[in-house]
Amino acid sequence: MRHVRTRPWSPWGLLLSLLCSSCLGSPSPATTPEDRAGSQGLRFRLAGFPRKPFEGRVEIQRAGEWGTICDDDFTLQAAHVLCRELGFTEATGWTHSAKYGPGTGRIWLDNLSCSGTEQSVTECASRGWGNSDCTHDEDAGVICKDQRLPGFSDSNVIEVEQHLQVEEVRLRPAVGRGRRPLPVTEGLVEVRLPDGWSQLCDKGWSAQNSHVVCGMLGFPSEKRVNTAFYRLLAQRQQHSFGLHGVACVGTEAHLSLCSLEFYRANDTTRCPGGAPAVVSCVPGPLYAASSGQKKHQQSKPQGETRVRLKGGAHPGEGRVEVLKASTWGTVCDRKWDLQAASVVCRELGFGSAREALSGARMGQGMGAIHLSEVRCSGQEPSLWKCPHKNITAEDCSHSQDAGVRCNLPYTGVETKIRLSGGRNRHEGRVEVQIGGPGSLRWGLICGDDWGTLEAMVACRQLGLGYANHGLQETWYWDSGNTTEVVMSGVHCTGSELSLDQCAHHSTHIACKRTGTRFTAGVICSETASDLLLHSALVQETAYIEDRPLHMLYCAAEENCLARSARSANWPYGHRRLLRFSSQIHNLGRADFRPKAGRHSWVWHECHGHYHSMDIFTHYDILTPNGTKVAEGHKASFCLEDTECQEDVSKRYECANFGEQGITVGCWDLYRHDIDCQWIDITDVKPGNYILQVVINPNFEVAESDFTNNAMKCNCKYDGHRIWVHNCHIGDAFSEEANRRFERYPGQTSNQIV
Repeated sequence: MRHVRTRPWSPWGLLLSLLCSSCLGSPSPATTPEDRAGSQGLRFRLAGFPRKPFEGRVEIQRAGEWGTICDDDFTLQAAHVLCRELGFTEATGWTHSAKYGPGTGRIWLDNLSCSGTEQSVTECASRGWGNSDCTHDEDAGVICKDQRLPGFSDSNVIEVEQHLQVEEVRLRPAVGRGRRPLPVTEGLVEVRLPDGWSQLCDKGWSAQNSHVVCGMLGFPSEKRVNTAFYRLLAQRQQHSFGLHGVACVGTEAHLSLCSLEFYRANDTTRCPGGAPAVVSCVPGPLYAASSGQKKHQQSKPQGETRVRLKGGAHPGEGRVEVLKASTWGTVCDRKWDLQAASVVCRELGFGSAREALSGARMGQGMGAIHLSEVRCSGQEPSLWKCPHKNITAEDCSHSQDAGVRCNLPYTGVETKIRLSGGRNRHEGRVEVQIGGPGSLRWGLICGDDWGTLEAMVACRQLGLGYANHGLQETWYWDSGNTTEVVMSGVHCTGSELSLDQCAHHSTHIACKRTGTRFTAGVICSETASDLLLHSALVQETAYIEDRPLHMLYCAAEENCLARSARSANWPYGHRRLLRFSSQIHNLGRADFRPKAGRHSWVWHECHGHYHSMDIFTHYDILTPNGTKVAEGHKASFCLEDTECQEDVSKRYECANFGEQGITVGCWDLYRHDIDCQWIDITDVKPGNYILQVVINPNFEVAESDFTNNAMKCNCKYDGHRIWVHNCHIGDAFSEEANRRFERYPGQTSNQIV
């Protein structure tokens, strides 16, 4: 349970609490509960922290005792019913694993199952009142639409904490408001209270306070500000103070966790001798607003990154991975909390943590688990500086991988893009806003060369997660009144925060295919697959085979041999093949499915199977300077679940024209002895090379992370034998290890002496 520091109770504080209860629509303690049909005298409230008035941990009072609901089998439909019980029109989301903190008392309901149309939660199925096998770490919460039911009046209450809730914080620029770019990094601190936005008195204001405010706004750190200038400016302006006596330690993830006082409603002399608190924040590298800030940050000595996030659908969220002994691994969620999560967020250039996620909420990692029981004070510059335990395989599993959601700066990029014509808010024709003040207009994007990477950026800018598809034709979606194409030649790397940051035609529109039917569209999703090759298996299974030509007719038919094989003396002679096994895991949060539907899969008579993807992997032999000397490719002979983790069932099997794909938590194994699982190296001279394997090379299917799709190995060939070693995933190796890889003895010379 998180401890909130508050001032000692006083008569004024008690009066303020009662006033706050009435302003939020809560009854006074003397109010007699009014029974509603079907409610059986139950009362409902939202509790926990941090939250807003329309979200929180759901608590039910039954027989005079308050209790919670377990998140087992909880769904959005149950949240709809509970939000109506609380007086809201509907739910927009729900939470599990005690996001708003663990409750106390009874766990009244478990395995709650609702259709969403019930008038009362009593009409939903469950294990029965008070019958639960859960702990309060599994308490469910709801996020309701901030819209009350017309005429709603009963005993249901919004729980009020011991002090007024600081719901939001913002910085208001004191000068040049219209000209300042986003994000706003300096200005007057304002907090949103139930009666509107108020300023903070700067008496006793400290750098620790600024640190907390900047963290909430998505910035990793604060800097000193010219208070004399702002005090002079304050003398000419009217101010509305609502908060004073703020005293933060600096490690808090939210201002409400600091010691603070609210002004009394009838206090006429507020902040005597003081002025509005002013804060200036330093943006992280992703959000540096000017080239000067970028230059300043780049001039600082940068050490090797030892923490990263993987698997998140939005910037600043993901599974936490740390680097140890040149190998990336995950963090066990034991004792994982907001302080540790905030250290990670700030280290990566974001603000403090909004959520500390447990239970592999951002997908399960693979390989090592490096840390457990991380205990941070919140002041550490890196997660590695926090006390922690090293871990063995018996201590923790990847089902307990820790994750984070960080506070991000407000950039407003989501206001410059929209979707139209789709069946739901996650799909449609992409429209972007261009022009300056007074001449803003919406337009379409040319569909030429629009692909998965561009669609990924569009979905990220929209705040809708990943792209399932990037569409070059959108004739089936009505464009409405927007018919002008205003952007073309869009080319993204996939890491940009908005389409503006991608390369595109800046002076004129050049579109090969005109008309609104050939404009760009997207289908977005909150989850995506993530394929990862088991690199150690490649190294363990690599060998050379001289295979007779008379056994390679099928392989030749499917282009699995080098070009020189066409002029060979068939069926005499042989081809030299580098063979190895490839085991491809899906670590994402969605199944990997071929882009093409079953109707377009191609039957290959020779090998007796359907190809669901033209190219699934590329196999290449490269010289140290990157020149390709041999290549192979793997069509998706058949994507299926060869094996799965213990708690995962197979879903895809190729037999009898079955569905193809790779389930989350499963892997597809192409053994070394399968046809075309090789590279034809017949024409390769002895020397030192690089073996490279790339999965999903054309980004044909969306993944949450394309940076881990390539594997490299050192490869030494003496004309008779081959040594494959030092295999690693392209992004999963440290800078120092990559340097060692490049310095491999003899790497600069391609001839065996």
